[in-house]
Amino acid sequence: MDYRGYRIISRVDIVTNETINMGKGKLAKFADMETYENVFQYPYSVVEHVPFEMQGHWHEQYFHNQNPIVLELGCGKGEYTVELAKLYPNMNFIGVDIKGARMWTGATQAINEGLKNVAFLRTNIEIIERFFAPGEVNEIWLTFSDPQMKNPRKRLTSTWFMNRYRKFLINDGIIHLKTDSNFLFTYTTYMVEKNHLPVIFHTTDLYHDERIDEETKKILSIQTYYEGMWIERGLNIKYQKFRLPQEGVLEEPDVEIELDDYRSYHRDKRSSKDKAK
Repeated sequence: MDYRGYRIISRVDIVTNETINMGKGKLAKFADMETYENVFQYPYSVVEHVPFEMQGHWHEQYFHNQNPIVLELGCGKGEYTVELAKLYPNMNFIGVDIKGARMWTGATQAINEGLKNVAFLRTNIEIIERFFAPGEVNEIWLTFSDPQMKNPRKRLTSTWFMNRYRKFLINDGIIHLKTDSNFLFTYTTYMVEKNHLPVIFHTTDLYHDERIDEETKKILSIQTYYEGMWIERGLNIKYQKFRLPQEGVLEEPDVEIELDDYRSYHRDKRSSKDKAK
């Protein structure tokens, strides 16, 4: 495959909603994605050899406006990215994930519904700073990220990632975390407290917290497929929203946290340990 100028060309035969519901094999979805104008595919193996020329130029080269850019990291099927874009037509949304077959669902829906304020970037989040220039992004959503209980560095709310976000997020840019994982939520809370990051909102029971205003309810009413399953299981959904200043050295919290007794839906935890840092 020729990756030169790897800009996705316009799709001629738009996939119908019926096709989405029927489902497709991975190879067919990848073939679709290569023709989607709203998808950019730069996994690590590609970006090492081909620079991402749109870094710093998302506004003029893709969105054709100066509206704020919001990322959803680990977007999965892209439900949040698409629904946020529909709620806020005067903002731009980019879903980021390495799983192309999942991303196909949201990318296809965005095309079918004519959403021009949506894009998808298939890449490794570990190299996310290669795709955006300083100050190019206003907010980041982390929706049901893998808690990475064994490896602090891989947690999307770790200081390792926060330092990467600082490279392209505006000063005091907003980070949203929505999770079913008590481990990840507790870890993030300690990380925020340790570094004195300004907290905008914090709740351990999102859908039963009376402090939430109507505007926040509108945003948080968006539910992913698996979130609905977790709610049915009786798991509390946790949410926090905080700012990330550019100044200050970030430090990891030195505290042991009780592990979740599951890894994700219908999966047991993989570690025999009860706690981890």
